Amino acid sequence: MNNSIAVTESPDSGQATPSPHAAVSLGALLGFLGVALGAFGAHGLQGMLDGAALEAAERAKRIDWWKTAAHYQLVHAVAIVAIGALPWRSRRAPVLMVAGVLIFSGTLYAMALGAPRWFGAITPIGGVLLMAGWLGLLLGAPFRGQGKGQGLGGGA
Repeated sequence: MNNSIAVTESPDSGQATPSPHAAVSLGALLGFLGVALGAFGAHGLQGMLDGAALEAAERAKRIDWWKTAAHYQLVHAVAIVAIGALPWRSRRAPVLMVAGVLIFSGTLYAMALGAPRWFGAITPIGGVLLMAGWLGLLLGAPFRGQGKGQGLGGGA
């Protein structure tokens, strides 16, 4: 059984794109980590923050950041797995979503654990990448009368 994550060359663009297996594998990994991090947020983070001598409002804000990070990570993990399982491929969507999750959720997790607040200035970059991933999925979706993978954007 080969568990490597393959990258293939797209026949129409010559660009390296993740294989369907890679999208499913990365989505599954993000999903696994999202559940684990969500569980830590529900059971371990509160105790850790209680010991950090933070005001109640600051603790609540950090827990909210953690919940938001885990929620977006899990939603996009499922989307990435689904994209990998589609009979047609959106080349850019899974890459953009993975990068978006890493930046968006990653900065929120970091701030919840005490990283400097300026990380919050980076978080929207991840959000834009997540939105770009959804747009890439839309533009790559086949519509009636079009060939496989030839969506609004020509297979974006």
